[in-house]
Amino acid sequence: MHLVEPTPTRRTVRFDRERLQIEDIVDIAQGRADASLSDDPAFRAAIARGADFLDRLLREDGTVYGVTTGYGDSCTVTVPPELVAELPHHLYTYHGCGLGEYFNPAQTRAVMAVRLASLCKGFSGVSVELLEQIARLLDAGLLPLIPSEGSVGASGDLTPLSYLAAVLCGEREVWRDGVQVAAAQALREAGITPLRLRPKEGLAIMNGTAVMTALACLAYDRADYLAKLCTRVTALASFALDGNAHHFDEVLFSVKPHAGMQQVAAWLRQDLPTEQWERNGKRLQDRYSIRCAPHVIGVLADALPFFRGAIENELNSANDNPIIDAENERVLHGGHFYGGHIAFAMDGMKNAVANLADLLDRQMALLVDSRYNHGLPANLSGATGARAAINHGLKALQISASAWTAEALKLTMPASVFSRSTECHNQDKVSMGTIAARDCLRVLELTEQVVAALLITVRQGVWLRCRVNPALAPQAKLAKMMEALGADVAVVEEDRRLEPDLRLLLERIRSRHWELYA
Repeated sequence: MHLVEPTPTRRTVRFDRERLQIEDIVDIAQGRADASLSDDPAFRAAIARGADFLDRLLREDGTVYGVTTGYGDSCTVTVPPELVAELPHHLYTYHGCGLGEYFNPAQTRAVMAVRLASLCKGFSGVSVELLEQIARLLDAGLLPLIPSEGSVGASGDLTPLSYLAAVLCGEREVWRDGVQVAAAQALREAGITPLRLRPKEGLAIMNGTAVMTALACLAYDRADYLAKLCTRVTALASFALDGNAHHFDEVLFSVKPHAGMQQVAAWLRQDLPTEQWERNGKRLQDRYSIRCAPHVIGVLADALPFFRGAIENELNSANDNPIIDAENERVLHGGHFYGGHIAFAMDGMKNAVANLADLLDRQMALLVDSRYNHGLPANLSGATGARAAINHGLKALQISASAWTAEALKLTMPASVFSRSTECHNQDKVSMGTIAARDCLRVLELTEQVVAALLITVRQGVWLRCRVNPALAPQAKLAKMMEALGADVAVVEEDRRLEPDLRLLLERIRSRHWELYA
């Protein structure tokens, strides 16, 4: 275990028709990478063909949904030719009805990058100028102020993405260096000319799954790290409880071939050498929150490859409607804006992650209870002598961790089963993918708070175990983790306010401060 050093240089993610990974979006979101639109002539020609084909259809009086017709249930309404150019601007205008908290800058950068990725596939009938405008805004740090609530996940993320469309045209507001500024002013001061959208471009920007997919990329990154961190916390909890390291034996796990679960057990074997454990009258079997930890964490570890596949397939898709097949000169009307795969992935991920919170909450309950912690003080108080009577150690921290766990578990109801019929029963089956993704991020946030509480707890518990038995010492990797924790969190010898410690540890968790397992 060693601390992760800051990345010395930013990398560049090139946007063209090639496949992107979750890490590309996360790095752009976190400011570790820049987005660059490919200048390859063949790529730009492929994009232009779609827009040119649509222009020709319009000149030949072709009927194209959302270009020469109204939107959604209004697809039966024909738009007069002289009003076609105004239609995209009406689309983003009447969808400007979002509410709730605004997406933060990192989330907003992810949304913009994901939408850019989809439009770069070349099946949306947009101009190269539109793609360049999204890249310009990212480069200038002008991020649309996007309300987080108002999408049912089909026809895609219409309302939140309307805020991106409006800002491209110099309307509404942006984040600039963390401050809200009128988009018209921000674009003017950055030397960026507002767009006038071409006929299908409003629909192409808005009618897709960019918001839910962006949030899913960020959620995956956090869940992947949590699986490793919860494993390390479990190792420290087992040591503090004087647990039985033989529960993670390689042969034992070879008979149940879930690869992710086996990996978690292997990590625990690295941290907990079996030769240190002696029974000496202790329980033969630890309680489930220790003994079955690989089985709990392993569910997430085994699900992560599926989640990656679903998220990256959506990231690398053209997901608006209609699809413009310029090569064969066809307009294909479908439903690729439906976010069912992301909804399912996010509903599954939040369930698996909430189970991590529940696991660690149970470990903490054992650690603070003198009936179950094998000789450690009640509430893991470090106070001794007469002052022990007035000190309560981690009593309140355990209550807070329980509250955060309960809230995480409450949010595991799958959002995808709450489909609503909307928009005059045109959108009569919708994915709820964006709500599922927002729920998942909240479950991740709450679980990270539980992990922060457990990091304080295991740091205290291991210190107390070594005080009870000075001959006992953590294995090298756990010792390094304890050293790193000790640099941030002092042992609790006298009651103190723990909120500052928790907030610091949350920063450490979210910045991937500890490199855990190869």
